[in-house]
Amino acid sequence: MDPIILSRLQFALATFFHFLYVPLTLGLAFFIAVMETRYVRTGQEIYRAQAKYWGRIFLINFALGVVTGITLEFQFGTNWASYSRYVGDIFGSLLAIEATAAFFLESTFIAVWAFGWNKVSKKVHLTAIWLVSGSGLMSALWIILANGFMQNPVGFKFDPAGRRVVLESFTAVLGNPYGWGMYFHTVFGAMLLCGFLVMGISAWHIFRRRNVEFFHKSFKLGLCFALTFSILAGLAGHQLGQITAEYQPAKLAAMESQWETRTNAPMHLLVIPPYDDREENLVEELPLPGLLSFLATGDSSSEVRGLKSFAPGDRPPVWPVFLSFRLMVALGTLFVAVSVLAALFRRRIPELRYSLLLFVLMIPLPYLALELGWAVTEIGRQPWVVYGLMRTAAAGSPIDWYQVAGSLVVMGGVYTVLTVLGFFLMGRAALKNPGDYDAGGYDAAQGGA
Repeated sequence: MDPIILSRLQFALATFFHFLYVPLTLGLAFFIAVMETRYVRTGQEIYRAQAKYWGRIFLINFALGVVTGITLEFQFGTNWASYSRYVGDIFGSLLAIEATAAFFLESTFIAVWAFGWNKVSKKVHLTAIWLVSGSGLMSALWIILANGFMQNPVGFKFDPAGRRVVLESFTAVLGNPYGWGMYFHTVFGAMLLCGFLVMGISAWHIFRRRNVEFFHKSFKLGLCFALTFSILAGLAGHQLGQITAEYQPAKLAAMESQWETRTNAPMHLLVIPPYDDREENLVEELPLPGLLSFLATGDSSSEVRGLKSFAPGDRPPVWPVFLSFRLMVALGTLFVAVSVLAALFRRRIPELRYSLLLFVLMIPLPYLALELGWAVTEIGRQPWVVYGLMRTAAAGSPIDWYQVAGSLVVMGGVYTVLTVLGFFLMGRAALKNPGDYDAGGYDAAQGGA
Protein backbone atom coordinates (compact mmCIF):
# COMPACT_ATOMS: atom_id res chain seq x y z
CA MET A 1 0.00 0.00 0.00
CA ASP A 2 2.58 2.52 -1.16
CA PRO A 3 1.02 5.98 -1.68
CA ILE A 4 3.35 6.57 -4.66
CA ILE A 5 2.15 3.40 -6.40
CA LEU A 6 -1.48 4.23 -5.63
CA SER A 7 -1.00 7.80 -6.85
CA ARG A 8 0.52 6.49 -10.09
CA LEU A 9 -2.45 4.17 -10.54
CA GLN A 10 -4.86 7.02 -9.89
CA PHE A 11 -3.18 9.33 -12.39
CA ALA A 12 -2.97 6.54 -14.97
CA LEU A 13 -6.66 5.77 -14.48
CA ALA A 14 -7.67 9.40 -14.99
CA THR A 15 -5.35 9.80 -17.96
CA PHE A 16 -6.50 6.69 -19.79
CA PHE A 17 -10.17 7.56 -19.32
CA HIS A 18 -9.57 11.18 -20.37
CA PHE A 19 -7.60 10.10 -23.42
CA LEU A 20 -10.61 8.18 -24.72
CA TYR A 21 -12.08 11.58 -25.66
CA VAL A 22 -9.18 13.91 -26.49
CA PRO A 23 -8.11 12.33 -29.82
CA LEU A 24 -11.66 12.20 -31.18
CA THR A 25 -12.16 15.86 -30.23
CA LEU A 26 -9.09 16.79 -32.29
CA GLY A 27 -10.03 14.60 -35.23
CA LEU A 28 -13.75 15.30 -35.46
CA ALA A 29 -13.32 19.07 -35.15
CA PHE A 30 -11.06 19.05 -38.21
CA PHE A 31 -13.36 16.60 -40.03
CA ILE A 32 -16.43 18.77 -39.39
CA ALA A 33 -14.57 21.89 -40.50
CA VAL A 34 -13.80 20.20 -43.82
CA MET A 35 -17.45 19.15 -44.21
CA GLU A 36 -18.76 22.63 -43.47
CA THR A 37 -16.23 24.17 -45.85
CA ARG A 38 -17.71 21.98 -48.59
CA TYR A 39 -21.16 23.24 -47.67
CA VAL A 40 -20.15 26.91 -47.78
CA ARG A 41 -18.35 26.47 -51.11
CA THR A 42 -21.01 24.37 -52.88
CA GLY A 43 -24.25 25.27 -51.09
CA GLN A 44 -25.25 21.57 -51.07
CA GLU A 45 -27.43 20.76 -48.07
CA ILE A 46 -25.98 17.28 -47.70
CA TYR A 47 -22.70 18.75 -46.43
CA ARG A 48 -24.50 20.95 -43.93
CA ALA A 49 -26.38 17.88 -42.69
CA GLN A 50 -23.14 15.95 -42.37
CA ALA A 51 -21.56 18.73 -40.31
CA LYS A 52 -24.57 18.74 -37.98
CA TYR A 53 -24.77 14.94 -37.75
CA TRP A 54 -21.11 14.42 -36.86
CA GLY A 55 -21.22 17.60 -34.78
CA ARG A 56 -23.67 16.02 -32.34
CA ILE A 57 -21.23 13.19 -31.63
CA PHE A 58 -18.42 15.74 -31.37
CA LEU A 59 -20.25 17.86 -28.78
CA ILE A 60 -20.99 14.87 -26.55
CA ASN A 61 -17.39 13.72 -26.81
CA PHE A 62 -16.07 17.23 -26.08
CA ALA A 63 -18.19 17.60 -22.95
CA LEU A 64 -16.98 14.28 -21.57
CA GLY A 65 -13.38 15.19 -22.38
CA VAL A 66 -13.69 18.38 -20.33
CA VAL A 67 -15.28 16.61 -17.36
CA THR A 68 -12.77 13.74 -17.26
CA GLY A 69 -9.79 16.09 -17.61
CA ILE A 70 -10.59 18.31 -14.64
CA THR A 71 -9.11 16.01 -12.00
CA LEU A 72 -5.76 15.64 -13.75
CA GLU A 73 -4.42 19.07 -12.90
CA PHE A 74 -5.72 18.86 -9.32
CA GLN A 75 -3.62 15.73 -8.78
CA PHE A 76 -0.41 17.70 -9.28
CA GLY A 77 -1.24 19.48 -6.03
CA THR A 78 -2.90 16.67 -4.08
CA ASN A 79 -0.74 13.69 -5.04
CA TRP A 80 2.41 15.13 -6.63
CA ALA A 81 3.28 18.20 -4.56
CA SER A 82 7.03 17.52 -4.53
CA TYR A 83 7.05 17.27 -8.32
CA SER A 84 5.02 20.49 -8.64
CA ARG A 85 7.42 22.40 -6.38
CA TYR A 86 10.45 21.07 -8.25
CA VAL A 87 9.39 21.81 -11.86
CA GLY A 88 6.35 24.06 -11.42
CA ASP A 89 8.17 27.09 -12.85
CA ILE A 90 8.34 25.31 -16.22
CA PHE A 91 5.53 22.76 -16.21
CA GLY A 92 2.99 25.12 -14.66
CA SER A 93 3.65 27.91 -17.14
CA LEU A 94 2.95 25.61 -20.10
CA LEU A 95 -0.33 24.39 -18.60
CA ALA A 96 -1.35 27.98 -17.81
CA ILE A 97 -0.77 29.00 -21.43
CA GLU A 98 -2.78 26.00 -22.58
CA ALA A 99 -5.75 26.99 -20.44
CA THR A 100 -5.76 30.73 -21.18
CA ALA A 101 -4.62 30.82 -24.81
CA ALA A 102 -6.11 27.61 -26.20
CA PHE A 103 -8.80 25.93 -24.09
CA PHE A 104 -10.78 29.12 -23.40
CA LEU A 105 -10.64 30.00 -27.09
CA GLU A 106 -11.84 26.53 -28.02
CA SER A 107 -14.67 26.62 -25.46
CA THR A 108 -15.85 30.06 -26.60
CA PHE A 109 -16.05 29.27 -30.30
CA ILE A 110 -17.54 25.82 -29.79
CA ALA A 111 -20.53 27.63 -28.27
CA VAL A 112 -20.72 29.95 -31.29
CA TRP A 113 -20.66 26.94 -33.60
CA ALA A 114 -23.14 24.81 -31.61
CA PHE A 115 -25.77 27.54 -31.16
CA GLY A 116 -25.01 29.75 -34.13
CA TRP A 117 -26.73 27.80 -36.90
CA ASN A 118 -29.00 30.30 -38.76
CA LYS A 119 -28.01 33.02 -36.27
CA VAL A 120 -24.71 34.11 -37.84
CA SER A 121 -23.59 34.14 -41.45
CA LYS A 122 -22.26 30.98 -43.10
CA LYS A 123 -18.72 32.34 -43.20
CA VAL A 124 -18.74 33.40 -39.54
CA HIS A 125 -20.10 29.99 -38.57
CA LEU A 126 -17.44 28.25 -40.65
CA THR A 127 -14.74 30.42 -39.08
CA ALA A 128 -15.97 29.34 -35.64
CA ILE A 129 -15.44 25.62 -36.31
CA TRP A 130 -12.02 26.23 -37.85
CA LEU A 131 -11.07 28.19 -34.71
CA VAL A 132 -12.34 25.30 -32.58
CA SER A 133 -10.18 22.88 -34.54
CA GLY A 134 -7.11 25.13 -34.49
CA SER A 135 -7.36 25.94 -30.80
CA GLY A 136 -7.83 22.23 -29.99
CA LEU A 137 -4.62 21.43 -31.84
CA MET A 138 -2.91 24.33 -30.04
CA SER A 139 -4.15 23.04 -26.69
CA ALA A 140 -2.72 19.60 -27.45
CA LEU A 141 0.61 21.19 -28.37
CA TRP A 142 1.06 22.98 -25.03
CA ILE A 143 0.14 19.89 -23.04
CA ILE A 144 2.45 17.63 -25.03
CA LEU A 145 5.31 20.14 -24.78
CA ALA A 146 4.81 20.03 -21.01
CA ASN A 147 5.02 16.25 -21.13
CA GLY A 148 7.97 16.56 -23.49
CA PHE A 149 9.88 18.38 -20.75
CA MET A 150 9.31 15.36 -18.50
CA GLN A 151 10.68 13.10 -21.24
CA ASN A 152 13.61 15.32 -22.25
CA PRO A 153 14.19 18.27 -19.85
CA VAL A 154 15.63 21.29 -21.67
CA GLY A 155 15.80 25.06 -21.16
CA PHE A 156 16.21 24.98 -17.37
CA LYS A 157 18.74 25.71 -14.68
CA PHE A 158 18.91 24.52 -11.08
CA ASP A 159 18.11 26.97 -8.28
CA PRO A 160 20.13 25.73 -5.27
CA ALA A 161 18.42 28.13 -2.85
CA GLY A 162 14.94 26.92 -3.73
CA ARG A 163 16.09 23.35 -4.52
CA ARG A 164 14.13 23.36 -7.75
CA VAL A 165 14.58 23.88 -11.47
CA VAL A 166 13.60 27.20 -13.04
CA LEU A 167 13.03 28.31 -16.61
CA GLU A 168 16.14 29.56 -18.39
CA SER A 169 15.18 29.36 -22.10
CA PHE A 170 11.53 29.30 -23.14
CA THR A 171 12.69 28.91 -26.74
CA ALA A 172 14.46 25.66 -25.87
CA VAL A 173 11.31 24.34 -24.16
CA LEU A 174 9.22 25.24 -27.22
CA GLY A 175 11.72 23.59 -29.57
CA ASN A 176 12.07 20.37 -27.55
CA PRO A 177 12.45 17.65 -30.23
CA TYR A 178 10.91 15.00 -27.98
CA GLY A 179 7.79 17.11 -27.48
CA TRP A 180 7.36 17.78 -31.19
CA GLY A 181 7.91 14.11 -32.01
CA MET A 182 5.15 13.11 -29.59
CA TYR A 183 2.88 15.89 -30.87
CA PHE A 184 2.86 14.83 -34.51
CA HIS A 185 2.52 11.15 -33.65
CA THR A 186 -0.42 11.90 -31.32
CA VAL A 187 -2.22 14.29 -33.69
CA PHE A 188 -1.88 11.95 -36.67
CA GLY A 189 -3.21 9.15 -34.46
CA ALA A 190 -6.18 11.33 -33.49
CA MET A 191 -7.02 11.98 -37.16
CA LEU A 192 -6.67 8.26 -37.86
CA LEU A 193 -9.11 7.49 -35.04
CA CYS A 194 -11.60 9.97 -36.49
CA GLY A 195 -11.33 8.35 -39.92
CA PHE A 196 -12.00 4.83 -38.64
CA LEU A 197 -14.85 5.97 -36.40
CA VAL A 198 -16.55 7.75 -39.31
CA MET A 199 -15.99 4.75 -41.58
CA GLY A 200 -17.36 2.34 -38.99
CA ILE A 201 -20.53 4.31 -38.24
CA SER A 202 -21.09 5.02 -41.93
CA ALA A 203 -20.58 1.34 -42.80
CA TRP A 204 -23.24 0.34 -40.27
CA HIS A 205 -25.82 2.66 -41.83
CA ILE A 206 -24.92 1.50 -45.34
CA PHE A 207 -25.23 -2.11 -44.16
CA ARG A 208 -28.72 -1.28 -42.89
CA ARG A 209 -29.47 0.47 -46.23
CA ARG A 210 -30.27 3.78 -44.52
CA ASN A 211 -29.29 7.12 -46.10
CA VAL A 212 -26.78 5.35 -48.34
CA GLU A 213 -25.75 8.44 -50.33
CA PHE A 214 -25.24 10.47 -47.16
CA PHE A 215 -23.10 7.88 -45.44
CA HIS A 216 -21.20 6.87 -48.54
CA LYS A 217 -19.93 10.46 -48.80
CA SER A 218 -19.00 10.42 -45.10
CA PHE A 219 -17.31 7.05 -45.55
CA LYS A 220 -15.14 8.33 -48.40
CA LEU A 221 -13.93 11.35 -46.42
CA GLY A 222 -13.34 9.13 -43.38
CA LEU A 223 -11.34 6.81 -45.64
CA CYS A 224 -9.25 9.76 -46.80
CA PHE A 225 -8.46 10.53 -43.16
CA ALA A 226 -7.76 6.88 -42.29
CA LEU A 227 -5.44 6.22 -45.22
CA THR A 228 -3.55 9.50 -45.07
CA PHE A 229 -3.04 9.63 -41.34
CA SER A 230 -2.34 5.92 -40.81
CA ILE A 231 0.68 6.37 -43.09
CA LEU A 232 1.67 9.68 -41.49
CA ALA A 233 1.27 8.23 -37.98
CA GLY A 234 3.61 5.39 -38.91
CA LEU A 235 6.21 7.80 -40.29
CA ALA A 236 5.90 10.06 -37.23
CA GLY A 237 6.21 7.01 -34.98
CA HIS A 238 9.42 6.01 -36.74
CA GLN A 239 10.79 9.52 -36.24
CA LEU A 240 9.79 9.46 -32.56
CA GLY A 241 11.55 6.11 -32.21
CA GLN A 242 14.79 7.68 -33.44
CA ILE A 243 14.35 10.58 -31.02
CA THR A 244 13.79 8.04 -28.23
CA ALA A 245 16.98 6.21 -29.19
CA GLU A 246 18.91 9.47 -28.79
CA TYR A 247 17.35 10.84 -25.61
CA GLN A 248 15.95 7.76 -23.79
CA PRO A 249 17.98 4.72 -24.88
CA ALA A 250 16.74 2.69 -21.91
CA LYS A 251 13.17 3.08 -23.15
CA LEU A 252 14.15 1.92 -26.63
CA ALA A 253 15.93 -1.10 -25.15
CA ALA A 254 12.79 -2.00 -23.18
CA MET A 255 10.59 -1.53 -26.28
CA GLU A 256 12.65 -4.17 -28.09
CA SER A 257 13.69 -6.19 -25.00
CA GLN A 258 17.30 -5.57 -26.08
CA TRP A 259 19.63 -6.72 -23.30
CA GLU A 260 23.03 -6.60 -24.96
CA THR A 261 24.71 -3.50 -26.38
CA ARG A 262 25.41 -4.27 -30.03
CA THR A 263 26.56 -2.75 -33.26
CA ASN A 264 24.68 -3.89 -36.35
CA ALA A 265 21.92 -4.74 -33.86
CA PRO A 266 19.32 -7.15 -35.24
CA MET A 267 15.57 -6.95 -34.76
CA HIS A 268 14.13 -10.30 -33.66
CA LEU A 269 10.66 -11.10 -34.96
CA LEU A 270 10.03 -13.61 -32.18
CA VAL A 271 10.94 -12.43 -28.68
CA ILE A 272 9.74 -13.48 -25.21
CA PRO A 273 11.24 -11.30 -22.42
CA PRO A 274 12.17 -12.91 -19.09
CA TYR A 275 9.54 -13.21 -16.37
CA ASP A 276 12.08 -12.85 -13.55
CA ASP A 277 15.35 -10.99 -12.92
CA ARG A 278 17.35 -12.90 -15.54
CA GLU A 279 19.07 -10.54 -17.97
CA GLU A 280 18.31 -12.40 -21.19
CA ASN A 281 15.23 -13.19 -23.24
CA LEU A 282 13.53 -16.56 -22.86
CA VAL A 283 13.10 -16.72 -26.65
CA GLU A 284 14.96 -14.67 -29.23
CA GLU A 285 14.52 -16.00 -32.76
CA LEU A 286 14.25 -14.91 -36.41
CA PRO A 287 16.80 -12.07 -36.37
CA LEU A 288 16.93 -9.45 -39.11
CA PRO A 289 20.58 -8.29 -38.96
CA GLY A 290 21.17 -4.56 -38.59
CA LEU A 291 17.48 -3.65 -38.76
CA LEU A 292 17.20 -2.34 -35.20
CA SER A 293 20.31 -0.19 -35.66
CA PHE A 294 18.93 1.15 -38.92
CA LEU A 295 15.48 1.95 -37.49
CA ALA A 296 16.99 3.59 -34.39
CA THR A 297 19.64 5.71 -36.07
CA GLY A 298 19.39 5.38 -39.85
CA ASP A 299 22.69 3.46 -39.91
CA SER A 300 22.61 -0.35 -39.84
CA SER A 301 26.13 -0.53 -38.39
CA SER A 302 25.51 1.85 -35.45
CA GLU A 303 25.50 0.85 -31.79
CA VAL A 304 22.28 0.30 -29.87
CA ARG A 305 22.57 0.19 -26.08
CA GLY A 306 21.09 -2.76 -24.25
CA LEU A 307 19.39 -2.90 -20.88
CA LYS A 308 22.51 -4.37 -19.24
CA SER A 309 24.31 -1.06 -19.83
CA PHE A 310 21.94 0.58 -17.32
CA ALA A 311 21.89 -0.06 -13.59
CA PRO A 312 18.97 -2.31 -12.59
CA GLY A 313 17.36 0.59 -10.74
CA ASP A 314 17.45 2.75 -13.89
CA ARG A 315 15.67 0.29 -16.19
CA PRO A 316 12.00 0.65 -17.09
CA PRO A 317 9.76 -2.41 -16.62
CA VAL A 318 10.30 -4.48 -19.75
CA TRP A 319 7.13 -6.53 -20.16
CA PRO A 320 4.50 -3.73 -20.26
CA VAL A 321 6.67 -1.52 -22.48
CA PHE A 322 7.60 -4.37 -24.83
CA LEU A 323 4.04 -5.69 -25.21
CA SER A 324 2.47 -2.24 -25.58
CA PHE A 325 4.96 -1.28 -28.27
CA ARG A 326 4.58 -4.51 -30.26
CA LEU A 327 0.79 -4.37 -30.15
CA MET A 328 0.77 -0.71 -31.18
CA VAL A 329 3.00 -1.43 -34.19
CA ALA A 330 0.86 -4.42 -35.18
CA LEU A 331 -2.30 -2.32 -35.02
CA GLY A 332 -0.65 0.48 -37.02
CA THR A 333 0.22 -2.01 -39.77
CA LEU A 334 -3.38 -3.28 -39.73
CA PHE A 335 -4.72 0.28 -40.11
CA VAL A 336 -2.64 0.86 -43.23
CA ALA A 337 -3.66 -2.49 -44.74
CA VAL A 338 -7.39 -1.98 -44.10
CA SER A 339 -7.26 1.60 -45.41
CA VAL A 340 -5.55 0.51 -48.62
CA LEU A 341 -8.10 -2.25 -49.19
CA ALA A 342 -10.97 0.17 -48.54
CA ALA A 343 -9.46 2.65 -51.00
CA LEU A 344 -9.34 -0.03 -53.70
CA PHE A 345 -13.06 -0.76 -53.22
CA ARG A 346 -14.22 2.76 -52.35
CA ARG A 347 -16.61 3.06 -55.29
CA ARG A 348 -18.24 -0.28 -54.50
CA ILE A 349 -18.73 0.28 -50.78
CA PRO A 350 -22.56 0.42 -51.00
CA GLU A 351 -22.54 -2.94 -52.83
CA LEU A 352 -20.68 -4.71 -50.06
CA ARG A 353 -22.77 -6.47 -47.46
CA TYR A 354 -21.27 -8.31 -44.53
CA SER A 355 -17.79 -7.05 -45.37
CA LEU A 356 -19.03 -3.67 -44.14
CA LEU A 357 -19.14 -5.07 -40.62
CA LEU A 358 -15.34 -5.23 -40.68
CA PHE A 359 -15.25 -1.43 -40.46
CA VAL A 360 -17.66 -1.49 -37.52
CA LEU A 361 -15.39 -3.93 -35.70
CA MET A 362 -12.39 -1.67 -36.40
CA ILE A 363 -13.79 1.24 -34.36
CA PRO A 364 -12.25 0.28 -30.96
CA LEU A 365 -8.80 -0.57 -32.34
CA PRO A 366 -7.48 3.00 -32.88
CA TYR A 367 -8.56 3.80 -29.31
CA LEU A 368 -6.50 0.82 -28.12
CA ALA A 369 -3.49 1.81 -30.23
CA LEU A 370 -3.49 5.36 -28.84
CA GLU A 371 -3.69 4.14 -25.25
CA LEU A 372 -0.87 1.66 -25.89
CA GLY A 373 1.26 4.49 -27.29
CA TRP A 374 0.91 6.48 -24.10
CA ALA A 375 1.65 3.37 -22.04
CA VAL A 376 4.96 3.04 -23.90
CA THR A 377 5.70 6.74 -23.38
CA GLU A 378 4.93 6.92 -19.67
CA ILE A 379 5.92 3.48 -18.38
CA GLY A 380 9.05 3.57 -20.53
CA ARG A 381 10.19 6.77 -18.76
CA GLN A 382 10.27 5.06 -15.37
CA PRO A 383 11.82 5.20 -12.82
CA TRP A 384 11.99 8.93 -13.63
CA VAL A 385 9.16 11.44 -13.40
CA VAL A 386 11.46 13.99 -15.08
CA TYR A 387 13.98 11.99 -17.04
CA GLY A 388 17.43 12.16 -15.47
CA LEU A 389 16.40 14.86 -12.96
CA MET A 390 13.78 13.56 -10.55
CA ARG A 391 12.72 10.04 -9.69
CA THR A 392 9.06 9.15 -9.42
CA ALA A 393 9.60 7.87 -5.89
CA ALA A 394 10.62 11.39 -4.77
CA ALA A 395 7.77 13.24 -6.53
CA GLY A 396 4.82 12.47 -4.28
CA SER A 397 2.93 14.35 -1.59
CA PRO A 398 3.22 13.56 2.15
CA ILE A 399 -0.09 11.71 2.34
CA ASP A 400 -1.18 8.34 3.71
CA TRP A 401 -1.97 5.36 1.48
CA TYR A 402 -5.60 5.11 2.59
CA GLN A 403 -6.28 8.69 1.46
CA VAL A 404 -5.15 7.83 -2.05
CA ALA A 405 -6.88 4.45 -2.00
CA GLY A 406 -10.21 6.05 -1.13
CA SER A 407 -10.03 8.63 -3.90
CA LEU A 408 -8.83 5.96 -6.33
CA VAL A 409 -11.89 3.81 -5.71
CA VAL A 410 -14.28 6.77 -5.93
CA MET A 411 -12.62 8.11 -9.07
CA GLY A 412 -12.63 4.70 -10.71
CA GLY A 413 -16.36 4.36 -10.10
CA VAL A 414 -17.19 7.88 -11.32
CA TYR A 415 -15.04 7.58 -14.45
CA THR A 416 -16.54 4.19 -15.29
CA VAL A 417 -20.07 5.57 -15.04
CA LEU A 418 -19.15 8.63 -17.13
CA THR A 419 -17.55 6.48 -19.80
CA VAL A 420 -20.47 4.06 -20.05
CA LEU A 421 -22.89 7.01 -20.20
CA GLY A 422 -20.73 8.89 -22.71
CA PHE A 423 -20.36 6.05 -25.17
CA PHE A 424 -24.05 5.22 -24.79
CA LEU A 425 -24.98 8.80 -25.72
CA MET A 426 -22.53 8.89 -28.63
CA GLY A 427 -23.80 5.51 -29.85
CA ARG A 428 -27.39 6.67 -29.67
CA ALA A 429 -26.52 9.84 -31.57
CA ALA A 430 -24.65 7.82 -34.21
CA LEU A 431 -27.63 5.56 -34.86
CA LYS A 432 -30.07 8.39 -35.53
CA ASN A 433 -31.29 9.56 -38.94
CA PRO A 434 -29.29 12.58 -40.22
CA GLY A 435 -32.57 14.38 -40.76
CA ASP A 436 -33.18 14.34 -37.01
CA TYR A 437 -30.48 17.00 -36.69
CA ASP A 438 -31.35 19.03 -39.79
CA ALA A 439 -35.07 18.69 -40.45
CA GLY A 440 -35.32 21.93 -42.37
CA GLY A 441 -32.33 21.34 -44.62
CA TYR A 442 -31.08 18.03 -45.98
CA ASP A 443 -34.07 16.00 -44.78
CA ALA A 444 -36.54 18.34 -46.43
CA ALA A 445 -34.47 18.49 -49.62
CA GLN A 446 -34.39 14.68 -49.80
CA GLY A 447 -38.07 14.29 -49.06
CA GLY A 448 -37.45 12.73 -45.67
CA ALA A 449 -34.98 10.18 -47.02
